Parts: sequence; C-alpha cells; structure tokens
Amino acid sequence: MPLYNNLKEYRARLGINQQELGRRVGASRQTISLIERGDYSPSVTLALKIAKECKASVEEIFRYEEGEEDE
Repeated sequence: MPLYNNLKEYRARLGINQQELGRRVGASRQTISLIERGDYSPSVTLALKIAKECKASVEEIFRYEEGEEDE
C-alpha cells in the first residue's frame, strides 16, 4: 500500500517510545511499530489521534502516493 509516514521522527521529537505513544492514543506498541514500518495503515480515527498527540496535521505525518497499481 502506498501510504508512507514520518511517525518515527515525530515520536522521537516527543521523546517517547512506541509503548508510550500507543498508550496515549489507545493502541498497542505492536500497532505503532507496524505503522512506523509501513506494514499497517491506521484507521482515520487512529491517524487523527496520532496527529493530535504529535501536534501535527495528519498530512504532515502520513502521505499517500499513487502508483501504477492504483490506476
């Protein structure tokens, strides 16, 4: 899926680990890890919670890039 993110960088700016971010947004550490690796696309609700916690817009953290498979 062509959804990319800068979540790891935003989390590092907050100075928290995956477990703490997960606790703050109501997700598991494993979910945060999967999102950061690009192996999982969060729900709209979770993406909004993450953005709010990072004090950023969803578009600053997540970006969608269309590829040939989307045409």
